[in-house]
Amino acid sequence: MERYTQFLLKHRIQVIVLFVAAAAVCAVLSGLIDVNCKLTDYLPGESASTRAIKVMEEEYNQAVPNMRVLIYDVTIPEALEYKERLKAAEGIQEVSWLDDAINIYEPLEMAPQKTVDEWYQDGNALFSVTVKEDRADEAVAAVREIIGDENCMSGSVVESVAAASDTAKDVRKIMLLAVPIVFLILLLTTSSWFEPVLFLITIGVAILINMGTNLIFGTVSFVTSAAGPVLQLAVSMDYSIFLLHRFEENRNQGLKAETAMCAAVKQSAGRILSCGLTTVAGFLALVFMVFQIGPDLGWAMAKAIIFSLISVLCFLPALAIVTYKLIDRTRHRPLVPGFGGFSSFVMKIRIPLLILVVLLVPVFWLAQNRNSFYYGDSEFYTSEAAQPGRDTKAIRGLYGPSSPVVLMVPRGSLEKEAAMNEELLDLDYVTSVISYANSVGNSIPSDYVPSDTLSSFYSANYSRFIITLDTEEREADWDEKVNAVRSIGEKYYGNEIQYAGDLVSTEDLKTTITRDNLKVSLLAVIFVLCILLVKFRSISLPLIITLVIEASIRINLGLPYFSGTSLFYIGYLMISTMQLGVTIDYAIFFTDRYLELRKRMTKRNAAGQTLKTCTLSILTSSLVLTLAGSILGLVSTNGVLSQLGTLIGRGAALSFALVIFVLPSLLMLFDGLIRKTTLNADFFESGKQGGSGEKDAGSGRSEDGKAENASTGGAV
Repeated sequence: MERYTQFLLKHRIQVIVLFVAAAAVCAVLSGLIDVNCKLTDYLPGESASTRAIKVMEEEYNQAVPNMRVLIYDVTIPEALEYKERLKAAEGIQEVSWLDDAINIYEPLEMAPQKTVDEWYQDGNALFSVTVKEDRADEAVAAVREIIGDENCMSGSVVESVAAASDTAKDVRKIMLLAVPIVFLILLLTTSSWFEPVLFLITIGVAILINMGTNLIFGTVSFVTSAAGPVLQLAVSMDYSIFLLHRFEENRNQGLKAETAMCAAVKQSAGRILSCGLTTVAGFLALVFMVFQIGPDLGWAMAKAIIFSLISVLCFLPALAIVTYKLIDRTRHRPLVPGFGGFSSFVMKIRIPLLILVVLLVPVFWLAQNRNSFYYGDSEFYTSEAAQPGRDTKAIRGLYGPSSPVVLMVPRGSLEKEAAMNEELLDLDYVTSVISYANSVGNSIPSDYVPSDTLSSFYSANYSRFIITLDTEEREADWDEKVNAVRSIGEKYYGNEIQYAGDLVSTEDLKTTITRDNLKVSLLAVIFVLCILLVKFRSISLPLIITLVIEASIRINLGLPYFSGTSLFYIGYLMISTMQLGVTIDYAIFFTDRYLELRKRMTKRNAAGQTLKTCTLSILTSSLVLTLAGSILGLVSTNGVLSQLGTLIGRGAALSFALVIFVLPSLLMLFDGLIRKTTLNADFFESGKQGGSGEKDAGSGRSEDGKAENASTGGAV
């Protein structure tokens, strides 16, 4: 490692130029990456909705209706004119209205009232529109131009277009807010005005390189696009802090700059890499999800942490040696007071706090299993701060919920189609059915029906039914209603049916994501335990450390139940893995320091001294992640990103609290077990080593203790 660092520093200018050039190129490449905002695109190929959509693409020119358009204050003739204008717009495949469900040339009083109310109420017309997915941007813009801002449109295609645009804007806003706040935290917790600049440059270069190299994936999910840079900034800042403070300590001992940096890299590389590996392991657990948004984020973030490690161990040493004189000129006295009094306070209340947490964790564990969830993307844009949210609320308020389901059955028997059509209409929550049997009628032979009308119902092999349900995902029994439609289709045609729609995809998402939950969580724990087992060469310590972070995760995920908040299941699934991988560094750093001190002092003194010297380091790390996550939660207009940010920020704060207030008690409580199950523990025993060693160690007067207390370090 020393020879490597010497080579690096010898060619430091070339190293700096290489990293800066790579960051510049990758900044340009990042603009070429497409962002996918549709959850259903990440479903496995064998899911029912995915198979049905493929069949529909082969058999029909139209997909599942994916937009609702509301026109206020129009007569039936005016509504028909709007329908024709919408059909002629760019990217529009199909437009359905009242005239497709009933004969509008007969008195409306003769038609089923629930069918009329589905399409036309009090002079307001609601259209069901099918947009080509590959021309969604053009179609949404064209529809908005036709209807104007005073009318409304909603649906999955509207939300996906808004998400693609808003995600890029959100990333810029988040980073513009997060970077100054992180910079301020670093200014307060470091001893040089220039050090925070080095930290941000180092991680900023790693972020740009990671974003640009995402081009190898072709497209990335909106979760990866928005949350990735924020997470990378917050998670990997510790690595650069720790290295630079090791460099400072070595220089304080009289070493020349280059010699001090060589020693710093050698001293800190092992700890930085081990903490980086636990974070990578947490993200790599997502790769094993069947729901493909997990691998999308997992691979991208694992790559992000690796680039951060490379930047810290290659770029930062070269940059620091070039600028160390500037670091020296900008030194200042510590701005944060010591934590001696805080350490004493924690040690006094540690037992009641431990008992409280032991009692509370099972309660929160039970609460998290009672949470209510959203599985699809129908609730992504419900905030009225954005136009999609306002439009959605207006349409729901006037017409109520509405979800189209497309049911395709083998073509051939008009009698069976008519019977199935009647049975579907008999369901209270089916407001309309558009089919050959309902819209044309069995009495009219298909040879007499215009070809463009016929093609919307019949393909070479299938007859298509477009069924509108007055339900949505926020209703408790939405999945039962979807299953009832499928059951009727299977009653007449068995497993030959194909069915698709937003709620059908949501049902598949529910099945897929919930199946991933236990597997991904267990894999993350197993990966982390294996890394900790190798690092600490202990059987008990990995279990204790993981238990503390898992307890904070359960509290984090149980809180929404008590606040009555519904969770997006994708965020619920990811946070359990991400919080473990990201915040376990706090516990590793604390335990590392405790073991070091335990070799020369009693368990009580070791715990107290560890609190005194490590709290600021862990607080700095958790504050960065807490504030970065909170900013993501406050700024993002996308519901799942906003909620994920809130969970990340709150999770970091909870992990900090349990590491500082609970972990010391557990290390002391299981001190004997740790001694027996840890290789070469070599713990201090006052009876064997004399009282003077304990006194000196307990008072924290060792040189090592002074050096550690003078440095904030990094919670890595």
